[in-house]
Amino acid sequence: MPVTETTNQLPAPVEETDTQKPRLWPVWIIAIVALILVILLALWNWQQWNRQNSSLQALQDLKQDTEQLETLYGSRGGEQSQRIQTLENKLAEQRELIATQQRQIDHNARELLEAGNRTRTDWLLAEAEYLLRVGNQRLMIEKDIRGALSALESADEVLAESDDIGVYPVREQLAKEILALKSIQGVDRTGLYLKLEAAIASVNELTTQALIHDQAPGFNMTEDSNAPEDGSNMFTRGWNRFLSTLKDVVVVRRMDETVKPLMSPDQSAWARLNLQLMLEEAEMAVLRGNQTLYERALEKARRTVSEWYDSSNPAVQGLSDILTELADKHVDPKLPDVSQSLGLLKERLAGRLATDSEGKDS
Repeated sequence: MPVTETTNQLPAPVEETDTQKPRLWPVWIIAIVALILVILLALWNWQQWNRQNSSLQALQDLKQDTEQLETLYGSRGGEQSQRIQTLENKLAEQRELIATQQRQIDHNARELLEAGNRTRTDWLLAEAEYLLRVGNQRLMIEKDIRGALSALESADEVLAESDDIGVYPVREQLAKEILALKSIQGVDRTGLYLKLEAAIASVNELTTQALIHDQAPGFNMTEDSNAPEDGSNMFTRGWNRFLSTLKDVVVVRRMDETVKPLMSPDQSAWARLNLQLMLEEAEMAVLRGNQTLYERALEKARRTVSEWYDSSNPAVQGLSDILTELADKHVDPKLPDVSQSLGLLKERLAGRLATDSEGKDS
């Protein structure tokens, strides 16, 4: 079959199209730029947040510093106010002290002016008044008879030295008071107190043996006068040994007489302490001048010694003798009234002042 060259029966030729791939690099660029912008924005926000926190912290610190300053200034203000108030109080005290001193100076000046007008008799009468005051004080408060008597005698000597004839009634009454004081038997309180102290010391030295009667009935063992004394044979020696052992074991007491029981060491200590307290009570009565308490305390002490202690013991006998001696003492004698002479002297001083005032006015 012949080949013919013709183009009528051939299919139309298809043109080949050139297909190209899409370009993505602009997208990546945009994404990278956006990412960079986001990172920059985040960094900027973080910096702003840090700045805000720093500002808040600084503001908080500033607020605390302000509060501290306010507290400091407030406390200092309070201290300043307190100091000012203290200074004002001290100033007021100084003013009061100055006023008091001024009044004292004025009073002293008036006294000096009046003293210039006083005579020797006025000074002697004032001295006698002072001595009478001292005598009354020593007698009524201290119960010191000797001191009061000495003060009254000194006052009488001063009145005798004065030239005032108006003190005659005062000296008359003063003589009666001096005689009344001399008629009182003085109380040697110091001597009584020291004797009681010696008695207390002797009580502390009493032993337990002094609390029992060595010759008290019922404490002696009976002896068998019929016991054989000859120990020549074995039977006699055994009998004597039996009796000796029996004496050590068996004690025969007589019940027809009162027997005082033996005391334990605790009982003897209690007896000494009880007696010591009684004597201390007597000491207190001497210092206070309480005659009733003094007599009652010594009576209890004497009864305790006689009932609990052996009177044949030399220490107990000496203690009993000193308690008997002290029981007869008087610690609160009746004191006379020595204030009348002082009253009369005051009246005389008032009369002299009134006379002087009338003389000045005239």
